[in-house]
Amino acid sequence: MSEELPPCPECGSIYSYEMGALLVCPECAHEWAPADEASETAAQEDDVIRDAVGNILQDGDAVTVVKDLKVKGGGTIKSGTKVKSIRLVDGVGDHDIDCKIDGFGPMQLKSSVVKKA
Repeated sequence: MSEELPPCPECGSIYSYEMGALLVCPECAHEWAPADEASETAAQEDDVIRDAVGNILQDGDAVTVVKDLKVKGGGTIKSGTKVKSIRLVDGVGDHDIDCKIDGFGPMQLKSSVVKKA
């Protein structure tokens, strides 16, 4: 056997074998396609959250709002407002930043309306 097969992604067993187009684990009976591993790696790269300019955002970063935002209940967050200590979350819709803004309180923002400070 010249090509070594990858271990099972479920249990880590090294005894995986090929069955047609799938790989099978004899210990836990998990079946997977070898292409799934490449798509999982690509999906993990897609999980990266980027700001309006394309910079990668991380928890604890400081960001600046790039356009005026109307706030439900009254008020407007002005362009240039600095937000400290953001937290990346899976929010409602495509809101992926959880933060507190002085004068407005806790809220969620879209990464497309901020840039890394």
